[in-house]
Amino acid sequence: MTIWLLILGVGAGSLMLRASFLVLLRGRKLPEGVILSLGLVPAAVLAALIAPELLYTPGTGTFAPFGPRLAAGLLAAAVAWKTRNLLLTLIAGLGLLLILD
Repeated sequence: MTIWLLILGVGAGSLMLRASFLVLLRGRKLPEGVILSLGLVPAAVLAALIAPELLYTPGTGTFAPFGPRLAAGLLAAAVAWKTRNLLLTLIAGLGLLLILD
């Protein structure tokens, strides 16, 4: 019961935090720099989520900048940039990871 109350409390807090920005900033004109910065937030969050997976060895947590995960990620990024095809990107990245790992 306690864990469910904790989950509900965290969910309600997260919802109120997100809604507060929408309510407080509604109808206000933001500076151009803030608007440009907010547009970069998704890319920054995605990079923050992906970089540890590519640069650290799972299990041990050691820094491995030249591991197979980084090679597979770079190949997947190149395929995605060149083809813009999700399925081909997944196949290329996972295929190279399976070969190297």
